[in-house]
Amino acid sequence: QGSFRAIMDALARPGTLQSLVLPRPSPPLEAGLAAVLLTLADPDTPVWLDADLCATPGLAAWLAFHCAAPTTSGPHLAQFAIAARADRLPPLADFAPGTDAYPDRSTTIALAVPTLTGGRPLVLRGPGIDGDVRIAPTGLPDVFVAQWELNRAGFPRGVDLLLVCGDALIGLPRTTRLALGD
Repeated sequence: QGSFRAIMDALARPGTLQSLVLPRPSPPLEAGLAAVLLTLADPDTPVWLDADLCATPGLAAWLAFHCAAPTTSGPHLAQFAIAARADRLPPLADFAPGTDAYPDRSTTIALAVPTLTGGRPLVLRGPGIDGDVRIAPTGLPDVFVAQWELNRAGFPRGVDLLLVCGDALIGLPRTTRLALGD
């Protein structure tokens, strides 16, 4: 329940730092990503894992046992996508954007980043944000802002993104506008 609330709050209040409840014993992947999977994945939600995670010993068995979630090799088929590094993440346009009639059939991506501070500053504006919010996660590719704006332009279609570091989480719903900060 604690992680579900953190994820919902992160998406309702873009750019705000939320805390996940980390699973015990230690899972075979970064604990914050595991918390997202344990909270959201189930037998009806296909999960895409990046190449490094696919090669992680015991991860497929862990996912099957704890979530019974099927995995998919195609990001466009995934309800949830998990990436341990941004350089392993395909372009956002490769994931399911949903449809105008069913925007909830889009992919929610959980991306592990090295830190949520100290990176290139980003300014967030939009629903759920009073004025603007500034974040500075590390590890995002240089093309991220451009990809995000293309994602946002398709509203109500588009992916939602969870940036995860340890037990900390920042949500970027598809409605959020991003700009490079100073």
